[in-house]
Amino acid sequence: MSQKEYQGLLQIASEQVSFGIYAIEKKGYAELCNYKCESITELKKLKRNLRSQGFKVRYNG
Repeated sequence: MSQKEYQGLLQIASEQVSFGIYAIEKKGYAELCNYKCESITELKKLKRNLRSQGFKVRYNG
């Protein structure tokens, strides 16, 4: 998959999750997620947890 296709896929994923995490990346590997959060505190906690595991987190918040 080219970088342009990857960015397009991330854009689509971003539109599907209005408030939460839609993708995580680590060492050239990306995984699309659908973690919807109810509050900013919940989002920050989840984001912090994933980052401590070494992931780059993409989110809408």
